[in-house]
Amino acid sequence: MNMNGQTVFELRCDPYLLTLGPRTLMMGILNVTPDSFSDGGLYFDKEDAVAHGEALAAAGADIIDVGGESSRPFSEPVPPEEEIRRVVPVIEELARRLSVPISVDTTKAHVATRALDAGAVMVNDIGALRLDPAMADLVADADVPVVLMHMQGTPKTMQVNPQYQDVVGEVKSFLADVVQGAEEAGIDRSKIIVDPGIGFGKTVTHNLQLIKDLRALQPLGVPILIGVSRKSFISKLLGPGDERREAGTQAAVAAAALNGAHIVRVHDVERTGETLKLVDAIKNSPMSDQ
Repeated sequence: MNMNGQTVFELRCDPYLLTLGPRTLMMGILNVTPDSFSDGGLYFDKEDAVAHGEALAAAGADIIDVGGESSRPFSEPVPPEEEIRRVVPVIEELARRLSVPISVDTTKAHVATRALDAGAVMVNDIGALRLDPAMADLVADADVPVVLMHMQGTPKTMQVNPQYQDVVGEVKSFLADVVQGAEEAGIDRSKIIVDPGIGFGKTVTHNLQLIKDLRALQPLGVPILIGVSRKSFISKLLGPGDERREAGTQAAVAAAALNGAHIVRVHDVERTGETLKLVDAIKNSPMSDQ
């Protein structure tokens, strides 16, 4: 553990070894989609996507997360071949150019297979291995890290009327179950990361409770990733406008990092890096003798 009681992990995603805990790591978001909620269409062209991936890495991203299907509320699924067409050429090019791990953001085993063949070394599955029965075996056989996220419903239905009796307890229980299921499928526990799924089947209040009580997930014994970047709960609290949404993102990132997040998934890596430099300095400062 580090000095603030947070568990330190080593995450091997060959040929990379990431240390999680002393410094909060940044996963840079690269959406190769026409319809993502924040940056849909901006990086749909391969050259634009590759350039943005390079810019994210240059700004300090520890991982680049490439996705070809929007998971915004009410979005429609994308056929696997179209998702492959979007992400594989970008991953191939970035894998040649970058010296940081590349993650593929997908729920489909066929897409993940092609992405791993292209140079990705991690799978970020918002379906937590539940949406494609082949995904667990694929991840186990590939022996790559996997992010397992909580989501109530599907992207198309998750924000219709999300309800919980105890959102923190229910999310923790769900994540404990999917971690156990992943291990039973042959995935090494050292390769598993959990994500409470901010904005995925949650109200504003649910999101705030999960960020506030993020330490409740620490007994799961695996690293915690959280994605708060530019989520709609920020605008609902602060009002509309890109600057408000980005300022709110930094506040939420700071709260999440102080409450035990090991990795934050963000759009603005440069600005988040500045936030985390200060937050991690506070988090790791020596205890007073008084």
